Parts: sequence; C-alpha cells; structure tokens
Amino acid sequence: MTGWEQVVELLTSPLMQRALVAAVLVGAAAPVVGTFLVQRRMALMGDGIGHVALTGVALGWLVGSWAAVAPADALAVPGAVLAAVVGSVVIELVRERGRTSGDLALAIMFYGGIAGGVLLIKVAGGTNANLMSYLFGSISTVSTTDLWWTAALAVLVLTVGVGLRWALFAVSHDEEFARASGVPVRAMSMVIACLAALTVTISMRVVGLLLVSALMIVPVAVAQIFARSFGRTMVIASALGVTVSVVGLVITYWNDVPPGATIVVLAIALYAAAAVVHPVIARRRAAHDPHPDLSDDVLVPATDAGCEDAPPAVRAAGDHR
Repeated sequence: MTGWEQVVELLTSPLMQRALVAAVLVGAAAPVVGTFLVQRRMALMGDGIGHVALTGVALGWLVGSWAAVAPADALAVPGAVLAAVVGSVVIELVRERGRTSGDLALAIMFYGGIAGGVLLIKVAGGTNANLMSYLFGSISTVSTTDLWWTAALAVLVLTVGVGLRWALFAVSHDEEFARASGVPVRAMSMVIACLAALTVTISMRVVGLLLVSALMIVPVAVAQIFARSFGRTMVIASALGVTVSVVGLVITYWNDVPPGATIVVLAIALYAAAAVVHPVIARRRAAHDPHPDLSDDVLVPATDAGCEDAPPAVRAAGDHR
C-alpha cells in the first residue's frame, strides 16, 4: 500500500474522522483556557479538576446502572461535566476567601477525586479498568455521542474564552487593577474556573484526565517563548495544540502507542526545541542593528552639566540613570 493510499484510508475511516474532529476541537480549546490559568499561576488547576471529574465519570456510571441506561457509560460525560464544574467553583471560592491555600485545596481535590471515582465505579458494578480510558484517553473509542458532546462544549469554551478574553486577561493579570477598572472580578473568576472544568471534560477522551493539564499548559509555555503579547500567545498556543493533537493521532494510527501520551510527549518535545532555539534567535536579533544608516538610534539621558535645558522626560531619565 502506497503512502497516498494510507492517507486516503485514514481520512475515509469513520473512526478516524471522529477522532480527528475531536483532536482538532480539543487541541484548539484547551490552550485558550490554559493561557488564563498560566497567567493566574494556576497551571495545576487542570489536574485537580481532572481528578474530580473522575468521580463524576463514576457517578454517571452509577446513575446509569440504576436507571438501566445502555450503554453503561452513557451518562459518564454529563456526570464529569457536573462534578468538574462544581469542583472548579469550590476551589475558586476557597482561593478567593483565603481560608486555605490554593495548593492545599488542589491536593484535597487530587486525592478525594481519585478515591471517589474508584469507590463509586465499584458500587456501580464496574471495575477500575473501566476508568482507564478516561484516565489516559482513548480517542479511538470516541463515539458519535461523545463527539457531539465534545463539539458543543468546545464551541462554548472557544466562544466565551475568545469573546471575553480581555476581561478574563485583566482578572488573571491583576485582580486589584481589574476591580478598580470596574471589571466584575468574582464573575470573571468563576467564568475561568468553569471554562477550565469544561475543557477538562472535553479533553478526557483525547489525552485523558491525568494528562489534560499538559495539553492546556505546554502549548502556552511554547507560545510565550516567541509571542510578545497576550493575544498572539493565545493564537499560537491554540495552533500548536491542534498541531500536536493531529500529529499525535496520526502517529498512533500507524503505530501501537497510546494517543494521549504521544500527544503530550510531542508537546513537551516542541517546548524543549523552542527553549534551545530561542536563545540563538535572540542573540542574532541583538547583534543586528535595525538602523545601520544612523550613527546612534539610542537617546542618551542628559548629564548633570546640561540637564537644565533638556525636556522633562529626558531629565527624569537622567535622574534614574
């Protein structure tokens, strides 16, 4: 089979079509929310929410078994969404009121989420093996129903995240300044928390609950190396998220390797390469004179001898030389 025939086979497979659409949606949405979390120095929040979402997955199984719903995991995604949103709101309230540190709240969510998921899945009549596809991702088993859930939540995340990006950025960068500027800080903080929860739930089929935070954060870390503005960081991070998700999925189509782990390893490798290349590019830019036709394109602050006749801005610069 030629390379072109293999590509045609990949693109015409219904399973891979669903998987590719899910990979593009998740790869685009996750870094958008990750941009706000990195700005707020809460990069590990996705991990805490992911663990709570595991309890929601098991709760969905339990309710489905009681209601005799088929298949058994039909309510797993709604359960994960509910648990993740509740958990994210709780941790935001704890962080806001300062009753305990954010790290401690995250740790409690880590352990409580895992323990609750393992316990509830047993009560529901399942086994721990049923949770593995949610923990580490199983994009090859994405059903049409899963895809609709992923599409709806991804569109919601992208619409809110991009539409409110400046207000959310203001809150993430400096809450006190945002509050003084009239931005509803509490409401925007809750929006960020809920967006993070929704992102975790839509990503669990692609990279898994244990690795979802990496897809949210690592593309942002790569984008920050090169981008000089918040808007560009978000755009580059989203593009990188789509790229590593699609490339990782294609690799797993022809190789028997876990898709979630492959996607995350690709993202980390991209970050390592960017960290190595960027200093070289920065040195070349520093050595290049943007105005070689001018003798000196730097304004030298006035000295004490002639400072009296200099403009006020120059005099101020001279005072702080």
